[in-house]
Amino acid sequence: MKIMLGADHRGEASIKLLADRLKSLGHEVTVQSDCHGATCDYPERAYGVAQSVAAGDAERGVLICGTGIGMSIAANKIKGVRAAVVHDELTAQLSRSHNDANILCLSADLLGQRLIEKIAEIWLATEFEGGRHARRVRKIGAIESGQDPAGVKE
Repeated sequence: MKIMLGADHRGEASIKLLADRLKSLGHEVTVQSDCHGATCDYPERAYGVAQSVAAGDAERGVLICGTGIGMSIAANKIKGVRAAVVHDELTAQLSRSHNDANILCLSADLLGQRLIEKIAEIWLATEFEGGRHARRVRKIGAIESGQDPAGVKE
């Protein structure tokens, strides 16, 4: 799978280790992170990764900052992006199977590296279930287009 990764200064060390792990699993990984020890702002990294996913240049994205929250807020501003903050294996699985999340947002400060890697592996391996969940994802798309989601039917 083609995956774009990005991190701010607080997630830079974690994203580099995650990139190595994902490459070892056979994924094609690009890392958008060049803080070099200096402060870099999460909205810029979120924008770059989200644009790549929305444009189809990457199948999925992973973003890491201090909490994952800022990355998620910024990434979700891009049309076509469904970025989910995930803190454990269950929310990793559900964000994919129920919400078809295409960007995973993680906390460098709250999660250890082993858990970050486990969450990412589960998230990447989980398929979207479709069915009733597809209707709900279409409703998210309606909101994104400025429409009332109540108008979306089967």
